[in-house]
Amino acid sequence: MWGFGLRGRMAASYVLVTTTAVLLVEAVIAATFLIPQANASDLASALQEQAAGDTKVLSLEVARLAAADPGRGDRELLREAAAGAAGRTVAGGARPHAEPGFAVVETIVDMDGVIVASSAPGVYRPGTTLELPLPAGAVRGRPARPPMGALEPELRLELPMPIREGGGNGPTRAGPAIWHFSPILVKDAGEPGGFGAIGFVHAQAPADAAVTDLPDLTPMVVLTLVVLALVVPVGLVFGLLSTRRLIGRVRRLAGVTTAVAAGDFRPRVRVSGSDEVSTLEHSFNVMTDRLGAAVESASLIARTEARQAERGRIARELHDSISQDLFSLSLLAAGMRRAAPAELRGQAEAMERTSARAMREMQALLLELRPVALEDAGLVPALEELCRAYETRLGVRVEAALEEVALEAAAEHAVLRLVQEALGNAVKHAAPTTVSVRLGRGADGGVTVSVSDDGTGFDPAGVAGRHGMGLALMRERVAELGGRLSIDSGEGGTIVTARLT
Repeated sequence: MWGFGLRGRMAASYVLVTTTAVLLVEAVIAATFLIPQANASDLASALQEQAAGDTKVLSLEVARLAAADPGRGDRELLREAAAGAAGRTVAGGARPHAEPGFAVVETIVDMDGVIVASSAPGVYRPGTTLELPLPAGAVRGRPARPPMGALEPELRLELPMPIREGGGNGPTRAGPAIWHFSPILVKDAGEPGGFGAIGFVHAQAPADAAVTDLPDLTPMVVLTLVVLALVVPVGLVFGLLSTRRLIGRVRRLAGVTTAVAAGDFRPRVRVSGSDEVSTLEHSFNVMTDRLGAAVESASLIARTEARQAERGRIARELHDSISQDLFSLSLLAAGMRRAAPAELRGQAEAMERTSARAMREMQALLLELRPVALEDAGLVPALEELCRAYETRLGVRVEAALEEVALEAAAEHAVLRLVQEALGNAVKHAAPTTVSVRLGRGADGGVTVSVSDDGTGFDPAGVAGRHGMGLALMRERVAELGGRLSIDSGEGGTIVTARLT
């Protein structure tokens, strides 16, 4: 269920992304091509552009007519210019507005606001006065423009400033509208700048033309639904197929994780590809290797500590019970030997020798089991202390040839216990007079430790199944360190050699 849930969520994400992309594309198309909206400022700019264009045409026509007949009045110039520009301006009645959907009306008025020409004579009839305010600087009732150069310099100062464009919005004959005035200029020496206005081009459009009617979006909605009906199943199938391999890898990783959590560190994840999941697979394998090694090391330490604790407990039990009984038995045998009649004295002496041998073996066993301070002194001092203890307590000559070698803590502990067990076996079973302990580094760079004695030998194969000599334990210690243990025994004594790499 976990894998299916993840796969389902990833497939759902594909569908969601695909659906969102389709809706965004449809929205952009609708906003760009199907639902164009013009605000008031856009409409005013369009009116200004149209009026300015027509003004240029009319200004040129007025300049031509004024040059041909300087005595004509302004209103006559405007009327003849509008007639001469017919076909090139809206007011002339021929050129349509450049923005379809705008109900544009254009008129030509003189400085008194009287309509000279109109593109909608039914509403704005020529000869009537336009009720809209003219731009600032326009003077109604201004006398006819005098001939160019006829004005005196002092009179020129009383003329108004150059007339600029202007516009506004509000009620008109045609209803609420937005309008714009653009002055029709003519060269005039009496005006500042050398040009004067003799009229205006007035362009207006209904105010509700600022927001166009929304088109019928039903076909587009139907098309969007059809596209979604086709895209959603495709996105779902693509999502399921494209995530199949990824989900399989995640499932394998989850299975191995479950095994590791249960304590089995053997399984590994097969690393495939070079993406983030493969990095996770490789890291998981490395983590499992290290975790397994750490658990094995902790287990080894725990077994070693448990073994040492058990050895200490056994040593205490032997010392407190059996050693005391053997000591009492030796005392009783010595007393019997002294008090027994001659015919029983031989048996008493045999009992005394047996008890003494048992005491000797018990002391050797206790020395084998006793703990030695390795951490504080080091390997060589600990081995020297061990050799002196055997010499002092058991009267056996121990020759030590010890070389300082660098070993890990676990290896030092194993070497110490190996020598301890080999010395105990020699004293208990071989009755030697001399024992040699040697520690050094061989020609191959490995560490060699050997314990040899001149006592009675034994057959290593014949004691393989018996307990008490510790051969199996010594082999186990050396094997844990990756070394080899060899035992050579015969009539001349026994040599136990361990080689650590």
